[in-house]
Formats: sequence, C-alpha cells, structure tokens
Amino acid sequence: MIPESCPTLQRGMVFPGQGSQGVGMLSDCVDHPALLRVFEVVSGRSGRDLRRLAMEGPAERLGETTITQPLMLAADVAFYEIYREAGGRLPEVLAGHSLGEYPALYVARVLDLAGLADLVVTRARLMQEAVPEGQGAMAAIMGLAEGPLADLCGTITCGTVETVNFNCPGQIVVAGTSAAVGELIERARAAGAKRAVLLPVGVPAHSSLMREPARRFEAVLAGVDFRPPRIPLIHNADLATHADPAGIRRALAQQLFAPVRWIDTIHSFRDHYGIGEIIECGPGRVLSGLGRRCAPELSHVALENLSGVKQYAQSGGGS
Repeated sequence: MIPESCPTLQRGMVFPGQGSQGVGMLSDCVDHPALLRVFEVVSGRSGRDLRRLAMEGPAERLGETTITQPLMLAADVAFYEIYREAGGRLPEVLAGHSLGEYPALYVARVLDLAGLADLVVTRARLMQEAVPEGQGAMAAIMGLAEGPLADLCGTITCGTVETVNFNCPGQIVVAGTSAAVGELIERARAAGAKRAVLLPVGVPAHSSLMREPARRFEAVLAGVDFRPPRIPLIHNADLATHADPAGIRRALAQQLFAPVRWIDTIHSFRDHYGIGEIIECGPGRVLSGLGRRCAPELSHVALENLSGVKQYAQSGGGS
C-alpha cells in the first residue's frame, strides 16, 4: 500500500541499482509510451532488447553485469518519466544506490539519456572484464557489526573479500572473489550472523578489485561534457554534492571501488537537507526497506509499479 503523500514535506528521491532486477519487473507498464521511449534509447546503445529480457529473462541473464546495469538504468529512468507524466513533482535532493547514481544524474540533467547509457555500458564492460564471469561475488550479511565482520574478512586466505556496502543498521554487503565470499558466508553464519546470502550480482563492486577498471573508466569520463546538476545529488563515493564536472567525474570513478555508505546517505537527506519523505523510483522496494531501518521517522515510499506511481501522484505526490 502506498501511503498518502504529504504536500508539505521536502522530498528526496533515490534510485535502486543491481540486485533490484527481476523477471517481470515491468509487467504492468511494459507498453507505457514513456517506458517504450526510454528502452528504445538504452536498448539501442547496449545492443540488446532489454525490454524483452526484463519480461522473459531468464533470471540468470538478468544477473549478468553487462545486462543488469543498462537494464536498471532504463527501468529507473522509465519509472521517473512515468512518475512525472502522472503529475509527480521534482524532488529536492537525489541519490542512487551504486548503479542507481546514473538515473539520478539523468534527473539532475547532468547528461542526456543516450550519453548516460553509453557510460553505463562501458562501466559494466570494464567491471566484468576485470573479473571473469563467475569469479566475482557479493553477499549480504545480516546481524554482524562492522568491526567483527571486517575482522572475519581478514581471516579469509583463499582470495579477496571486503566490506563494501553499509546499507542499514544490521546489514553489510561484502564483495570479492567467489571462493572468498563463499568462505566468508560460512564463517559469518558460524559467528552468529542472522542471515548471509549471495546477491544476484556478478562482479565484486565497490571492492579493491575494481581499482583497475576505475582507472580505465576515469579516462572515459574525462571526455564527457557533464553539466552542473539542476538538483543536488549526493554521491556514493564521498557523500558530497558536486556542482563542477571535475567533481562529478572523480566521484563516478571512485564509486567503482569505494564503499556505498547508504546509512550516511539517508541521514544526510534528513540532517543536511531537511527531507521528510524519500521516494524510491524504480522496480522493487529494496531501498525503501533499507531507508525505514536507517531513519524510521521519515516517510519512505516505493514507486515499484505503474499503479503505485498513479496512486502516489493522486494522493498529493504531484502537488
């Protein structure tokens, strides 16, 4: 159920990234004109029929980094365009979880959709080339504190595994080589973790294994003509909002190997921008669930499907 919107609240908007994809995630809006326009652009730049893949799968293909990243860019942007057409107003502040930072850049008008699609396709390719398919992994660990979990990562000798995403109190994501992540999962369970599960992500994003692709991506970013954002965007890498293209380029390159500090991001919405309501714009409700655990006193709304977008707009979300 989408809660009724309060027109007086300052609104932030967040965009999900890899891990929120799923077969059928566009089922109730797959023929919406706004979605068709967005997917035509991103599918054309990626060389894949992303709309068909989203509807038919299989799930294993959706989990491939070179498919997931442009797919989630297209899905998030399509949801935003549908939201705006339904009367949704512009948010006051933006953020995206990992890959979700790219649809946020679109909303901030930093770069057009075709340019962002090209960047995301390149980003995904560089990340996948750095670690062969099946050799990198990520896992969510619930119920272990940051210090003990980092210490546990240090005991793994069969490969690299590091704490990389601090999603909400009690949930930390680790990334590294597949063998090391698998061993860490077993040790975390033995150490008392409430849950330890692999994520549907094929690369060790935000870990030190991504430093080389980040260096190569930095060279690509140097040739991109970014515009100053029209809406403040909190970047994953440094929790800063950058008005200058150089700062944006630096934050996007560092994001590949820097941790996602999502708890701090949500607190920044609240403490630095006075945001009272955070809208998750994209498939699923992962970020809304994390947000409620980070800041339960705020309103968290997931626009996870077409009916959700319309219900939110009609309840006052467009005022």
